[in-house]
Amino acid sequence: MSKATRTDTQSPALHDADSHDMIRVHGARENNLKDVSIEIPKRRLTVFTGVSGSGKSSLVFDTIAAESKRLINETYSAFLQGFMPSTARPEVDVLDGLTTAITVDQQRMGGDPRSTVGTATDANAMLRILFSRLGKPHIGPPSAYSFNTASVRASGGITVDRGAAKTKTVKATFERTGGMCTRCEGRGKVSDIDLTQLYDDSKSIAEGAFTIPGWKSDNVWTVGIYAESGFLDPNKPIRRFTKKEMQDFLYREPTKVKVNGVNLTYEGLIPKIQKSFLSKDKEAMQPHIRAFVERAVTFTTCPECDGTRLAEGARSSKINRKSIADACVMEIRDLAEWVRGLEEPSVAPLLTALQQTLDSFVEIGLGYLSLDRASGTLSGGEAQRVKMIRHLGSSLTDVTYVFDEPTAGLHPHDIQRMNRLLLQLRDKGNTVLVVEHKPEVIAIADHVVDLGPGAGTEGGTVCFEGTVEGLQSSDTITGRHLDDRASLKEEVRKPTGALEIRGATANNLQGVDVDIPLGVLTVITGVAGSGKSSLVHGSIPTDEGVVSIDQSPIRGSRRSNPATYTGLLDPIRKAFAKANDVKPALFSANSEGACPTCNGAGVIYSDLGIMAGVATTCEDCGGKRFDSSVLEYRLGGRDISEVLAMPVTEAEEFFGAGEAHTPAAHRILQRLSDVGLGYLTIGQPLTTLSGGERQRLKLATHMGDKGGVYVLDEPTTGLHLADVEQLLGLLDRLVDAGKSVIVIEHHQAVMAHADWIIDLGPGAGHDGGKIVFEGTPTDLVADGSTLTGEHLAAYVGS
Repeated sequence: MSKATRTDTQSPALHDADSHDMIRVHGARENNLKDVSIEIPKRRLTVFTGVSGSGKSSLVFDTIAAESKRLINETYSAFLQGFMPSTARPEVDVLDGLTTAITVDQQRMGGDPRSTVGTATDANAMLRILFSRLGKPHIGPPSAYSFNTASVRASGGITVDRGAAKTKTVKATFERTGGMCTRCEGRGKVSDIDLTQLYDDSKSIAEGAFTIPGWKSDNVWTVGIYAESGFLDPNKPIRRFTKKEMQDFLYREPTKVKVNGVNLTYEGLIPKIQKSFLSKDKEAMQPHIRAFVERAVTFTTCPECDGTRLAEGARSSKINRKSIADACVMEIRDLAEWVRGLEEPSVAPLLTALQQTLDSFVEIGLGYLSLDRASGTLSGGEAQRVKMIRHLGSSLTDVTYVFDEPTAGLHPHDIQRMNRLLLQLRDKGNTVLVVEHKPEVIAIADHVVDLGPGAGTEGGTVCFEGTVEGLQSSDTITGRHLDDRASLKEEVRKPTGALEIRGATANNLQGVDVDIPLGVLTVITGVAGSGKSSLVHGSIPTDEGVVSIDQSPIRGSRRSNPATYTGLLDPIRKAFAKANDVKPALFSANSEGACPTCNGAGVIYSDLGIMAGVATTCEDCGGKRFDSSVLEYRLGGRDISEVLAMPVTEAEEFFGAGEAHTPAAHRILQRLSDVGLGYLTIGQPLTTLSGGERQRLKLATHMGDKGGVYVLDEPTTGLHLADVEQLLGLLDRLVDAGKSVIVIEHHQAVMAHADWIIDLGPGAGHDGGKIVFEGTPTDLVADGSTLTGEHLAAYVGS
């Protein structure tokens, strides 16, 4: 049979299907976007740049990715949609050419203590099946190896319908074998409240036994309810309480009582403390309350399972002399080798799938992790890379992958590996959208979209669209700063003392001895997983003199805003109350001053089941959140809603002089300006802030603390190139004010600006945990023997 041959020499006409090679966005107005219209090429790598708060995430995540997910969800049945989160269509006129979007963001993986790297990536699920098939002795199905599954036994009578109104009761027995440790309930740690930090048991309640911050004897809501409840003798020392009184005092369930004619709810001291202190964001607390919580709550390794989370049966079943607990505690690269050595044809497909997953960890640079690592302890960058693992071996093509700063937390050496992964995803025929600030990632882009020119209300427009070369020659902020290189200091500050660390062994540290100089800017560097956080957070004592600002997320609802989080609202309320001779509570949208129609939310929310809920502006308060009578009270010619609508810079000027002069408020606003948040509206919901904005908000809050040592964990995360210079100025001001600043950082500009560098390595996991260099940045560049030294030398052009 002969083959057909082409006789025409002309190229075929472009097929209509091939004309859809762009994602078209027209009239995007989400958050601060100002009618943005752009065209993004498909099957290319597009990087979105711009200062923090310029609208990058609003365009990429809240518009393009959000609409793609919404449209996919609408393809499911109404029954299934009822179980899915419903989202409204983004504020945009036209979105054309969308493909399935897979979002890989920096949202922390679940903070639940039972969530681990293994459970989040399904590696644990495969291991459990493996042990249930090959483990000796055999103890049961995969659930017998799961620390999230408790063993259950039950028996009793059940009623069975026999038809024609006949029933029969039969005995039934149910049994399920789980692997959960009964003592810690699969958490690996047991928590306890130190009662000695709550009260002095030699005193009676009437004598002021409570040592809890804010619990004063005249407060009916705290001390008063215990003294007048009738369950306890307020004049008897606590140590002389009877067994029943002690049970009522510490553990009684919520009970209605009448105190001085007022109906109140009495509950035991321990559940009351857990609700009022332990359920709140520790970072948002005032320093003295935060110190109290850290003293009062203790966490210790579970003595029953030795921290493995597993019951005795699961720990006793082994393959080649290793239990599932042993496998989960191994570094993943070592576990991959162990799995590779197992040869059992009966489970060959399972071994292949497990091997691919573990190799993906190594390929992405996370081979130093272990499967039992709690997912809540991962940094933002680690969490994002863990989420990438399930996509590396995917056969899907023509998918839109959306990344939020994938290089966050990465050493310059690791960024090259991440770049290769992004290019691999693109070369498989996918569209890759990346929000990023690092010049190394911008350099590999096929297309660049630069937003700005400023942040907040000054941003939200497209300043440049095109190639990397075009961006470099453009006059945008990003273009001007793309080739910025910090130079090494000619002179460094002299330390005023040293913080001695001896024999540090936290996580992978190998008995580290180091003196961290005080009175200077010290930068701790090293590849991801080398032990930087273990050294700083695990070895530096967190006493009252140390202010530690890590990357843990800010918890807050849409009712929380910079004014409430920083404590700024307190002096503002008091100033309004004093000027108008009324109660401060009137000036809180979460208290007496709230609009009664919307309860201070500013919007009325209508739940429409499977459809996206609708939030409409409250007609009574016009979205101002306050009762109309409250808005009649003024300070400096402004009402409270107008003040909360001010940007930080305007509010700083407003409270700095004149009738509204309020020193306490002005100091907090100055700190917000110092960290580069002058454009934020002080009443803007925390839920609308970017990751970089939240960390700088946390830094501004802690700048008011009285500590002499500041510990910062990658403060350049989410910062534009132009903002890094402002951050360095802030660090200099802290040191010049007599503070000691210790920074965990990968950014070469911060390294070059340091007075002293401590470099850990040489590798990650068990290949790290050692000090490979101590000295000035100039000495590090001259030494050139470490990875950090090589990249810093290339950065400064030495």
